[in-house]
Amino acid sequence: MDLSKKYDIVIIGGGPIGLTCGIEAQKRGHSYIILEKGVLVNSLFNFPEQMTFFSTSKLLEIGKVPFISHTDKPTRKEALEYYRRVKESWGLNIKLYTEVVAMTPEGDGYHIKTSKGDTFAKAVVVCTGFYDTPRKLHIPGEKLPKVTHFYDSPHPYVGQKIVVIGAANSACDVALETYYKGATVTMVIRGSEIYPKTKYWIKPNIENRIKEGAIKAYFDSTVTEIKEDTVVLETPEGVVEIANDFVLAMIGYKPNYSLFESLGLPISDGAAKAPIHNEKTLETPLKNVYVAGVINAGLETSTLFIENTREHATIIMQDIDSKL
Repeated sequence: MDLSKKYDIVIIGGGPIGLTCGIEAQKRGHSYIILEKGVLVNSLFNFPEQMTFFSTSKLLEIGKVPFISHTDKPTRKEALEYYRRVKESWGLNIKLYTEVVAMTPEGDGYHIKTSKGDTFAKAVVVCTGFYDTPRKLHIPGEKLPKVTHFYDSPHPYVGQKIVVIGAANSACDVALETYYKGATVTMVIRGSEIYPKTKYWIKPNIENRIKEGAIKAYFDSTVTEIKEDTVVLETPEGVVEIANDFVLAMIGYKPNYSLFESLGLPISDGAAKAPIHNEKTLETPLKNVYVAGVINAGLETSTLFIENTREHATIIMQDIDSKL
């Protein structure tokens, strides 16, 4: 894990796809290093502690390391242990708590500046995911301590009045978990219904809790201001101000565009705002710089997952093989 060394490949991001890229590089005899700004599989670590995956364990496997789960849907805890075992099984060259801050062309490759020193690579693979970059509300009061865009456990909200913003899987999960632990839950939903593609075992539950009045829901509504002890809503019936202790803004996440800018990655002009890349090789307009994983879909974060991006590693390494 020597940053002073020159590598064939630097992989930015130590999530499941970053690990898969490392495995493929290692199998093909390339020198490489995986740089991760946080913990191993940092995005998964930031998932709620009781979260279960929609995918089966088989669809989350990488590197031919079996993923054994105790249930049909593996848990966050099982996934963290599984990817730790993948790292150990392959002896992957990964440097954690090392944030990439800039990348500039140099000679036949790229000079990469990190929080722990500089390194060099002939090729670069960016696979940073999106879960640790939340979408923002851009309203007054969003920076108050009582507002969070991440959710871990229902315990802090026992006996509290909470507002959950959103209507998809995360918002519904949070609303139900906190309600069952004794919180007074109000949902604020921009549309007229719960997101139709919400997990099939969650959607009827949340709809029934709303129908019976156990969870209050404001549809076709938005939060316009967050105050110390209240939240202001714009509803079809007009402005409503309700008492509130915590706001959980579960409105989704996006790729780290500030990182893309520091790397010099061009972004498409379309609504998806995805990194521009060749669909066949996954190479960007920057020579020998590739993108992999869910970031390839840009803001369309519900289209790519671990299970349908695992093949990105093979596609990229085959192209690198032809060049290096």
